[in-house]
Amino acid sequence: MKKNTLKLLAAALIMSTTTVVFHSCSDNDDEEIVTTGIASDPNNFKGEVKSGETVTLDPSKVYKLTGAVAVKAGGVLVIPAGTRIEATGGTSAYITIEQDGKIFANGTAASPIVFTSPVATPGSWGGLVICGKAPINKGTTATAEVGNATYGGTNISDNSGTLKYVRIEYAGAIFTADKEFNGLSLFGVGNGTTIDNISLINGSDDGIEFFGGTVNVSNIVSVANEDDAFDWTEGWNGTATNIYTKRRANGVGNRGIEADNNSNDHNANPRSNPTIKNATFIGGTTGEADGIKLRVGTYGTFDNIVLSNWATGINVEHDASVTYFNGTNKITNVKFETVNSKASAKSTAGSSVTVLANTYTENNSATGAGNGINTPIWANGWSGL
Repeated sequence: MKKNTLKLLAAALIMSTTTVVFHSCSDNDDEEIVTTGIASDPNNFKGEVKSGETVTLDPSKVYKLTGAVAVKAGGVLVIPAGTRIEATGGTSAYITIEQDGKIFANGTAASPIVFTSPVATPGSWGGLVICGKAPINKGTTATAEVGNATYGGTNISDNSGTLKYVRIEYAGAIFTADKEFNGLSLFGVGNGTTIDNISLINGSDDGIEFFGGTVNVSNIVSVANEDDAFDWTEGWNGTATNIYTKRRANGVGNRGIEADNNSNDHNANPRSNPTIKNATFIGGTTGEADGIKLRVGTYGTFDNIVLSNWATGINVEHDASVTYFNGTNKITNVKFETVNSKASAKSTAGSSVTVLANTYTENNSATGAGNGINTPIWANGWSGL
């Protein structure tokens, strides 16, 4: 009898810190997945989701992100609709999804997932980082600026999970020119990953940045961030549909798009060559006041673009990018609204280049993200606008 009592007590202790659920595998066998206790104390959410573990947050609780969370290879972090995560650990608080780890953050328009800070100040925490195994041009693999996780590889369809209806507020920080936090940083993320209806608000660096990879995104809001709204480098090859960006009302902020291939080798492969469609970029005339900056060898295709309140609408630099865009009709259906200079170009040597006809085509009926310079209908409510 005493032995049975001890067994029951031991089982109760185990269950107080560990939840066991069952997941049906493709072969119809039941696989036991253990949800560990890093989320068991909502006031101290930090630590690792290890291989074989699934951590599922409780949407009825507010989680205090007091340090770094790392989802390791084989680990899964599930964040249900309506969950709120408040970062209280400064820039040491961030979430990294490492290669072969997964995040499933499935919010809804009525119940978005919110990552924020109780201190409503840009740069209050580190943001969300995803590292995949899709190709980059910095090397076969590289190390992420945040979390020191490996990224890059050869799997264009790599799957890091799902982000839907997620709002990220007050994130980002600039430590050095080579170490920066953004709202959402996508390092070598593959096109098996789903990313749509994402809002990046009041960050201290870029709203969203792609470091290579092949991931496709849609319905992206990037507003009132202190650096660029939408940024790519290292060979990103994906699509972005429906983008709405706006600089802060006081003029703080930089470009709508900052687009790079590789600053050390402008012709590095895979070359950055995304497709951008249905986008509105609202800016200012101070700082780096380009609606779209294309440089260091990036390629790309753009259609249905609204550019409002910029010193320069389209700015192309460096020989490889200038040759690709100048006069080649890669930028179509653009509406310029209160833009001082519609387009400019410079060679790698820094000399001005004449912008040829058909570098861009204009269309005063272009709708951009869907509603011109006004908030698009798809962003109402959940995005924080």
